[in-house]
Amino acid sequence: MFNNKCTAVILTLIDCRSSGLLHRNFIKIYLVNYFLAKSEPLVYSISDLERDKTTIWDGIKSPQALQAVRAMRPKDRVFIYHSGGESRIVGIAEVISEPRTDPEDPKSAVVDLRFLHKLEPPTTLSEVKTSNLFNDWALVRQSRLSTMPMPPNVVAWMKKRYPKLRL
Repeated sequence: MFNNKCTAVILTLIDCRSSGLLHRNFIKIYLVNYFLAKSEPLVYSISDLERDKTTIWDGIKSPQALQAVRAMRPKDRVFIYHSGGESRIVGIAEVISEPRTDPEDPKSAVVDLRFLHKLEPPTTLSEVKTSNLFNDWALVRQSRLSTMPMPPNVVAWMKKRYPKLRL
């Protein structure tokens, strides 16, 4: 079972007065988890996601990676990682659907992602490893795992690296 800890809260003001149904506005609270998803940039890059605005994240085969996909919920954040020689975290997407069975492979699962930001400069795998702060993270330990939860300490580190972005 996944033991991913919520690492952010999103508050959204819901305007109910304009509808006439309720006399007050209220705030909806979303608990947000973070994940990392790898992609070969020649297959599908962060620039492709930026151009397309949204995509179906599919092609996951590993049981452990599928467990991560099935744990994703709308509003969760996904750091996009370019593998295939680049080895760097290049952007952020938002999960915009519940996970569902892949129609082309009933053993697999997919989610819809929406582009949020490119990371400038990208965070390299070398920077993650040389920090020696995340030696127990799957990105460092299991280099072939394609999709994984992002531990809260990694998210906090990334928030410090990119303070202008609303992560």
